Amino acid sequence: MRYQREGSQAIAQAVALCRPEVMACYPISPQTHIVEALSRMVKAGEIGSCQFLNVESEFAALSVLIGASAMGARAYTATTSQGLLFMAEAVYNAAGLGLPIVMTIANRALSAPINIWNDHSDSMALRDAGWIQLFAEDGQEAADLHIQAFRLAEELSCPVMVCVDGYILTHAYEPVDLPSQTEVDAYLPPYEPVFVLDPADPISIGAMVGPEAYPEVRYLAHHKHLRALDMIPRLQQEFATSIGRTSGGLLHSYRTEEAHTIVVALGSVNGTIKEAVDELRAEGMAVGAVKLCAYRPFPSQALRHAVEQAERVIVVEKDLSVGKGGIVSSEVKMALHGLPTVVDTVIAGLGGRAITQASLVRMIKAACEEGLEEPHFLDLNWEVVNNELARQQETRRSGSTPENVLREVGPFGVRVQ
Repeated sequence: MRYQREGSQAIAQAVALCRPEVMACYPISPQTHIVEALSRMVKAGEIGSCQFLNVESEFAALSVLIGASAMGARAYTATTSQGLLFMAEAVYNAAGLGLPIVMTIANRALSAPINIWNDHSDSMALRDAGWIQLFAEDGQEAADLHIQAFRLAEELSCPVMVCVDGYILTHAYEPVDLPSQTEVDAYLPPYEPVFVLDPADPISIGAMVGPEAYPEVRYLAHHKHLRALDMIPRLQQEFATSIGRTSGGLLHSYRTEEAHTIVVALGSVNGTIKEAVDELRAEGMAVGAVKLCAYRPFPSQALRHAVEQAERVIVVEKDLSVGKGGIVSSEVKMALHGLPTVVDTVIAGLGGRAITQASLVRMIKAACEEGLEEPHFLDLNWEVVNNELARQQETRRSGSTPENVLREVGPFGVRVQ
């Protein structure tokens, strides 16, 4: 049924429809509304016999779910930013053990300096932990991806992160259509674990694996992701057939027909990118866009096919590999190896910096007319940067960079005289 919902409430309701049996959660903004809503549903008896556990930390939350999943329970949690980093050891363990846990990541910048606004630094930091990573563009897709995530995780016996832009999607209200419990039950069958800890049939998990077997075990984890490249489109199609709506998949193209320039991105910024594409198309520029929905596994072949006719690909990403540049653009370049396509890296939106349609239009025009420096930092205040670099050059005790920059621009961009 279609209602105007806060994104977090839509996600919570979608998760509840999946009938999780154990949820272990620790509140951290901006995912708190999700787990608060789920805790109320559990207390009211609205999610069957689900057990909701309040734990003392994010590490404890995922550790509890590792045990619950190993006992054959459908398991769910949510976190963000520092919380994801705090549970990092358990994140790797869950994937290495092949446990189909689903976790919402309300994407948020990492500290230091302290920042609670959105970018993709958190999930990118653990991109190689072995979890599948799916990215949502809007509230509707965020809800739908959670239903697909449980099915994907359990068919592969592999954990899945559903990445949702913090505040932008978690706290925004928009129309979201949720399927009925009957429809979800038909799409998502009861969980049948690949292995389960059972006193009547004892086994061990998490064995010590030496060099004689470790490479093969790691390859088989990689092979699950290769299987996911075929499984994700199939589950998307089954979802469309069952629910009557297309969400998810590997990627989506927008006005890429005969496009000379194609913009590639993850998450909610794709909505603004589409508006920029429409504006530039109206001016006669052959521009299109590709939204990556699956980031892990990375859909190299699908992306190559989607953009192979383009002369230029511009990757707009909300992350930064310090000392390197773009993370997503590196993957795009690998996918397009051997093609004459120019790939530009645009770092944007770090720490919640607004990515406006006007800025995107200016950047795309500049890329097409004169090219961009590599990487290009969208709307960076170079005066502030150069002032701090000069300060560091002038004196050894130049002070803390975050405090100096904040003093330069002022809180919320209002400079204090």
